[in-house]
Amino acid sequence: MNRRDSVLALLVLGAVPFAAEAQQKGKIWRIGVLELASPALNAANFDAFRQGLRELGYIEGQNFAIEYRSADGRQERFPDLATELVRLKVDLILTRGAPASLAAKNATKSIPVVIAATGDPVGSGILASLARPGGNVTGLSAFNVELYSKRIELLKELVPSLARIAGVFNMGNPVVPIQWKEVERGARALGVQLQLLDVRNPEDLGRAFDAATRQRADALVVAVETLTLSNRKLIVDLAAKHRLPAIYGSDEFVRAGGLITYTVSFSHLYYRAATYVDKILKGAKPGDLPVEQPTKFELIINMKTANALGLRIPQSVLARADEVIR
Repeated sequence: MNRRDSVLALLVLGAVPFAAEAQQKGKIWRIGVLELASPALNAANFDAFRQGLRELGYIEGQNFAIEYRSADGRQERFPDLATELVRLKVDLILTRGAPASLAAKNATKSIPVVIAATGDPVGSGILASLARPGGNVTGLSAFNVELYSKRIELLKELVPSLARIAGVFNMGNPVVPIQWKEVERGARALGVQLQLLDVRNPEDLGRAFDAATRQRADALVVAVETLTLSNRKLIVDLAAKHRLPAIYGSDEFVRAGGLITYTVSFSHLYYRAATYVDKILKGAKPGDLPVEQPTKFELIINMKTANALGLRIPQSVLARADEVIR
C-alpha cells in the first residue's frame, strides 16, 4: 500500500465513528406507550414524562416520536396493543401498572420496557428483583402499602366519629390483597370496623356502594389499580351520590371530584421514567438498572367536594396539604 492509499484508508477508517455518530444524532427514537387511559385523561402524567425528556435533550418530532396505545379502561386489550407496538418495531415501550407491564413483557423479550409506575413488580411476576430486574424490563415502583394505614388515620381525622369503613378493592388483582391487609392493620389500630367491597368489573361498583350504604359505612377507602382507576369518575360520582367521604390511592380520583388522596406522586414517577428511557437509549441494559422506589408523596384535598358533603376539614389536615383544590 503506497502513502496515498494509506492516507485514504486512515481517512475512511477515521470517518466511520463520525458517520456512526452523525447517524445516531439524526435518529428519531420511536417510543411506544401502553396505557390504560387516553392521552387526554393521562395528560398530567404524560406531560411530566415529556418534560423529563426535554430536560435530557429530547425534542418530540426531532429526535423522538410517540406511538401511544390506550386500552381505554379495558385491560383485556393490553396483549393485542402490546403486540401491535412490537410489530411497529418501536425502540422502547413505556407502561404503567401490572396488567400493561406483563402484556409488554410477554409480547417481547428484546424491546426494552420501562414501567413508569406499578405496584409490587416482583410479587406480580414482572421482575426478578428490584436490585437486578433481569431481562428487558425495569422502571419505577409505586408500591408502598404503608400508605393504606396512613389513609385510615386521615379518614379518622376527617370523620372523628368514624366507626365503619368500606373498602373498594379488586381482590382479583394480585397486588391488591397485600394492600387490604395493611388496611386491616390500620383499622385494628384505631378500633374501626371494616367492610370489604370486592369489585371485579364495572358492574360490581353500583352494587358495592349500595352494600356500603346498607351496612352504614361512615367512609370509604378506594384502592388504586387498573379497574378502579379506569372507572374513577363513576366511583367518585357514586361516593357523592351516597354522601360517603372517601380517600383514594391517586390524585386522578381527586381531580375527577374525589375528596382526598394521600399517595405517591405519579407525575413525579413519570418524570423520573424519562431518565430510564435516556439511559437505555444510550446503551444501558434494562435488566441492569435497579428499580427506583417512590420518594415523593402528596396530600391533596378537594374543598369543593368537602363543602358538598358538609365536611369540615380540620386545620391540622389543611396545613399538611400539598395542594388544595377550591
